Amino acid sequence: MSLFKANWGLKFFAWRYIPLIGFCSPKIVRMSNDTLEVTMPHTWRTKNHLGSVYFGALAIGADLAGAFLVFSKAKARGINANFAFKDVQGQFLKRPEAKVHFTSNDGAIIDQMLDESLSTGERINRTVTVVVTCPSLHGSEPMATFALTLSIKAKAKR
Repeated sequence: MSLFKANWGLKFFAWRYIPLIGFCSPKIVRMSNDTLEVTMPHTWRTKNHLGSVYFGALAIGADLAGAFLVFSKAKARGINANFAFKDVQGQFLKRPEAKVHFTSNDGAIIDQMLDESLSTGERINRTVTVVVTCPSLHGSEPMATFALTLSIKAKAKR
């Protein structure tokens, strides 16, 4: 899936189902079989009273980076995949005071989850990780890390 199509899919999904995602104006900037990178601007919509990105906006970005690959991989395979997060653990390391990047490199884990769910018919739970950086101010130094338990149940389309 091209970045253009992925971003249109994200905008449509946000508009149709979760407008709060659209309010934060995320953008997919890198997507491969294993990696998804989403950015979120540092604006009045995403900042807190201290001038850093609000933790709720950070959670939205982590959600997208951890789950959008499920959506795109299921679509590419022609399967239905219902997914949600069972829990989340966040570690806030530094105040992100500029545009933030959310990166997950867990595409292989998602592939395994989809395969296992298709073969067993069961819901599969695994942890995916998301690293938040603020490249314009701190390069690749993590601002926050998230560990999200992703829960997937997949079935073939009829």
